[in-house]
Amino acid sequence: MKQVRIHGRGGQGVVTAAELIAIAAFNDGHKAQAFPSFGVERTGAPIEAFARIDDKPIRLREHIYEPDVLIIQDSSLLATVAVTHGSNKKTIIIINSSKPKDQIKIDLPPENIYVLDATKIALEEIGKNIVNTVILGAFARATGLISLESLKKAVLQKFAGKAELAEKNIKAVERAYKL
Repeated sequence: MKQVRIHGRGGQGVVTAAELIAIAAFNDGHKAQAFPSFGVERTGAPIEAFARIDDKPIRLREHIYEPDVLIIQDSSLLATVAVTHGSNKKTIIIINSSKPKDQIKIDLPPENIYVLDATKIALEEIGKNIVNTVILGAFARATGLISLESLKKAVLQKFAGKAELAEKNIKAVERAYKL
C-alpha cells in the first residue's frame, strides 16, 4: 500500500487533490481511498488530506502517520507546521515553491525532493492560485502511482459540467507533468 499525505491551507483544494488521486488510481484499476482531516478551520488555516492506493481492498481508516509521499501545496507551512513528521529516507516530497530546491530546508535525501512553482503555473493556466491539479501532474510524474491519462480523466470526472475549467486544469496538469 502507498500512502500520500497532502498539506496545504483551507481553500487551496487540498481535499480535492486527495480525491483526484483516488479517482485516478481507480481509473488505473487500483483500490484507493481519500479523506480529509480538518475541523472548524477557515480559509487559510493549515489542513491535511490523505490518499491510499493499493491493489487489494483498503481496510485501514486512520490518518497517515508514515507517508510514502508528501505533497506540500503551500511552502510557508514548512516554517510553521511539522509537515515531514513520520517521513523517512524513502519518502518522496513534492513542494510548491518558487525557491530553488537547494534553498528548501528539509531533512530528506535531495533526490526524493521535487520542487515546482505550481502557483505560477496555476495563475497562468487556470487564472487562480489553486495549485492542487498542478501539483498532481508533478505527483504523477515523480511517483508513477497514477498515470497521466487517468489523472486527466479524473479531472474531467471531478469537473463534469464545467468543461472550460476542466480543460484549463488538464493543461496545468500536463505542463507540470512535463517539468
